[in-house]
Amino acid sequence: MRDTLLIALFAFLGATSAGVLGAGVLLLIRRRSLTAHLAVVAAVAVAAMLAGTLAVARAMFLSSHDLSVVTTVVAMAAVVSLVTALLLGRWVVARSRELALAARSFGDGGEFAAPDGPATAELAALSRELEATSVRLAQSRDRERALESSRRELVAWISHDLRTPLAGLRAMAEALEDGVAAEPDRYLRQIRTEVERLNDMVGDLFELSRIHAGTLKLSPARISLYDLVGDALAGADPLAREHGVRLVGHGVEPVPVEVDGREMSRVLGNLLVNAIRRTPADGTVAVAARRSSEGAVVVSVTDGCGGIPEEDLPRVFDTGWRGTHARTPPAGAGLGLAIVRGIVEAHRGTASVRNVRGGCRFEVTLPAEV
Repeated sequence: MRDTLLIALFAFLGATSAGVLGAGVLLLIRRRSLTAHLAVVAAVAVAAMLAGTLAVARAMFLSSHDLSVVTTVVAMAAVVSLVTALLLGRWVVARSRELALAARSFGDGGEFAAPDGPATAELAALSRELEATSVRLAQSRDRERALESSRRELVAWISHDLRTPLAGLRAMAEALEDGVAAEPDRYLRQIRTEVERLNDMVGDLFELSRIHAGTLKLSPARISLYDLVGDALAGADPLAREHGVRLVGHGVEPVPVEVDGREMSRVLGNLLVNAIRRTPADGTVAVAARRSSEGAVVVSVTDGCGGIPEEDLPRVFDTGWRGTHARTPPAGAGLGLAIVRGIVEAHRGTASVRNVRGGCRFEVTLPAEV
């Protein structure tokens, strides 16, 4: 037993010395290729075995012939180990370079295509992650292009919608100033109407900027959904009468919700105004509110606009989007539905739209606990 312990001790000391030397070499070449690292590791393994063997041989006084045999065997093992390490290192480095070139292609705006051929588990996992990242980047670029297109459309439409009333205000002001206005009171009423319209547009822009900047502050309170919908219907009733549209509020359940009453009133008001303006005379705008089977609160506004083209449905809530028949005043600048989505998402809910018979239905879904 004592001899075995001594052999183990001498072998450990010899192997340790080779291991320490190998660690120092690895530290010096830490910035070099993986091939060099694998070669050093293979050399350290063989050197550790050789050092341990020599230490034991010297302690146990092996014959020179036996020591020569052992040394020869270790040398052959070293050659095979080094060749294997070099081949493995070159293969891994080649695969890494192919992966780097593929990653560079999607970094420059293209799509990532994984290199063909086998790879280690780590490189395969990295390739999968790069593919997922490429997909996310492509989606981000698409969203950025869509947002940029929406911003350009918004600037163009806002410029048009501001220029028209401003030109009218200037003309009416000049007529009043020159004393050529046949009906000054009518001019003054029209000026007030245009100013209110401009004020609403500026208010919508300010609200949208707060939503996009993430500075929209909510003050949730527990209120009745029945009262919330009732107030919105009462506020939209004059506009509905003006357009000859019937407002229907059947099926509104008196369930409590915890929301910012002011902001959610704006959501319902925007949806009702949008529905009334796009529903023909003698049409109906129906409002319903219920609690779903999952416990969420769903508020819907159904109009009689005749439906929205399927290709336009994904863009309905985009900033600045307006239907082709709504691109003239008083349709607004296409901010109302974008504000609806922003406020609803701030409540951790969702806003959606779908076509129904004779029109479309906007739905606002709020979680059970907001």
